[in-house]
Amino acid sequence: MMEKAAERGTYMLKEDEKSGAVQIADDVVAMIAGLAATEVDGVSAMVGNITNELMSKVGMKNLSKGVKVEVLDGVVSVDLAITIEYGHNIPQTCQNVQNKVKAAIENMTGLSVADVNIRIAGVNMKED
Repeated sequence: MMEKAAERGTYMLKEDEKSGAVQIADDVVAMIAGLAATEVDGVSAMVGNITNELMSKVGMKNLSKGVKVEVLDGVVSVDLAITIEYGHNIPQTCQNVQNKVKAAIENMTGLSVADVNIRIAGVNMKED
């Protein structure tokens, strides 16, 4: 069963007498959400995050910045703070982010995503 483990911020994904237990840290779920969100066209960056090009140089830990994740009984709630590229349709871009983040978390972890809440923290005015 998917229950919160004794260690804070770690959740049981699977427990089997024969093969052992699988646990996931909420930081990992947050990283999945952050990476999925930045892959959506029109999302400039996560707030407080770095660009995709710099990730390999400074490490993956920064992917979870701008993301808050709560897991309760195998159900995930995600809060994201993002910067949008100027000229993109904000409601459509947010819908795309919600769909992508939900799919990524559910496909990779098996957890259910109840909601993906987005806060637009800014608009990136420069054009690449």
